[in-house]
Amino acid sequence: MKRKSLTIALLALATGVMAQSVDDGLKHLYYGKYQSAKQDFEKVVAAKATDDRGYYYLGLAELGLENEIAAAATFQKGLQAVPTSPLLTVGAGRIDLLKGDAAAAKQKFETATAATKGKNGEVARAIADANTEVKAGDRAYALKTMETLMNNEGAKKKDVYNATAADYIELGDALRMLGGENGGKAIAAYEKALEVDPKNAEAIMKQGLVNYNAKLKQQALGDWVRATTTDPQYAPAFFELYSFYFTQRADQFDIPKAKEYLQKYLAVADPTDKVGNEYYLAAITFFNKDYDAAIDKAKSLLPVANEAFQGKLNRLIGDAYLQKGDSLTAQKTMDEYAAKVGEAKLEVNDYKLLSEIYGRLKLSDSAAQAANDAKALTYLEKYATSDTAKDAERFESVAKAYAAARVYGKAGEWYQKLLDLKIEKKENPTAVDYYNVGLNYYRGSASETGTDTTYLNKADLAFGALAEKFPDITTGHYWRGMANAGKDVEAKTGVARPYFEKYISMAEGEPEKNKAGLVKAYTYIMVYYYNTDDKANMQKFMDKVLPLDPNNEAAKAIKENLASKTTTGKSTK
Repeated sequence: MKRKSLTIALLALATGVMAQSVDDGLKHLYYGKYQSAKQDFEKVVAAKATDDRGYYYLGLAELGLENEIAAAATFQKGLQAVPTSPLLTVGAGRIDLLKGDAAAAKQKFETATAATKGKNGEVARAIADANTEVKAGDRAYALKTMETLMNNEGAKKKDVYNATAADYIELGDALRMLGGENGGKAIAAYEKALEVDPKNAEAIMKQGLVNYNAKLKQQALGDWVRATTTDPQYAPAFFELYSFYFTQRADQFDIPKAKEYLQKYLAVADPTDKVGNEYYLAAITFFNKDYDAAIDKAKSLLPVANEAFQGKLNRLIGDAYLQKGDSLTAQKTMDEYAAKVGEAKLEVNDYKLLSEIYGRLKLSDSAAQAANDAKALTYLEKYATSDTAKDAERFESVAKAYAAARVYGKAGEWYQKLLDLKIEKKENPTAVDYYNVGLNYYRGSASETGTDTTYLNKADLAFGALAEKFPDITTGHYWRGMANAGKDVEAKTGVARPYFEKYISMAEGEPEKNKAGLVKAYTYIMVYYYNTDDKANMQKFMDKVLPLDPNNEAAKAIKENLASKTTTGKSTK
């Protein structure tokens, strides 16, 4: 779900006297009332065609309404009126970022920085904001921009820059988006903002975002609730609470609470944003399980909705059909929408819904059903990878789905991605993380055409890492033996023997508990010694396996072969 917040400074507090309508517009932006802000700034530029700040913030209001085309046109119109405006140059650079042209954006940001020597708070915040809020932005560059602005080392008294709450918030945003160990620094920056402005609900809300990213979900909830009590009119905090409870994760998803906070959000939301408000009212109807009413409401809004809300409304319609049990109409709705906008414009939640739809379709034609099942998994993969912010829960959901579908090789790949992501984020993977990789590759090695040794090698690597990192549990040693035995099914090379021997040394003290594993290990080594004609060791392992598995097929076959050889030898004599 797209976040309903856009970092906006209450510049009336920071930059001196300005026209009242600009002041009103900035406050509306701060409170997430983008339609009202748009109207304010349209009046500003109508009254003064060379007001570059009016054009810039009008562009941001359009972006808040998800009207990227209108925002780009606004920045360009402003630059025609004020060609040298650093602020509008940054606005144009932000559009470049949204289009994926980071090089063009960087050039514009550098031009604006040079024009202001990096010491104009409004311009610096605009550059930093673009690089934190836009997916293609350079977070490190955002941080550098804010640090340059706020660094007074060697400055004369008259040139000392006095940081505002908005500056500290922007600094915190850059640190938060850099992630990792920067989370604590981001919290500290937001605290500095609150020292300057104790009633700043945005700073509190964003502390919640840091805590949520750190998986401290209860602390995040506490922050968002505190933001709403600090400033009961601050709509973005209510929206965060709604989004939290509407996110389909086991420890979050709560429809009654999502509905409660959505209603609270609407109570303080922008009354002039008719389409947005009507969309969320339709969502409440959806929560009430009145799916037909939700569909009717959403369909009535489609003719007047912009591109962004077209997507939201189609998702709502498709999901409503799905929830009422009409998977075919849900499929038709989303397939038509996907064909209309094209693959490039589908959002992460489009892929999630499409995966759910295709996963629920049940067809009598087995080939068509297999194709639908494959589509469901493909869309689930896109759901996990379409967002640059890697999400462990999404990766795990894909891995589990492939395992459930018995596509074990792909399941192994996704469990490996999950493992790699945990290591990348400096989390400590568990033994189960390594086991899941190895087990699925091991299962994937068996196919109708024979044994896939590539998958067995990958399984061996995963189980080897498990044995190395968790040497005191038997699992890694045993399964490394199984992976290598898969490459030596007739036990002729003995490649699995060292791993099984290590497992046996750890497991045979509790033979009943480890019976199944010991039978496998004893049997492999027994057959190996039979193949190498080492009768003494073969008998030793036969004596170990038979008490646990009296009907052991391999032992029975060896006895019969030995008896046959003996009989053949006597008859020859």
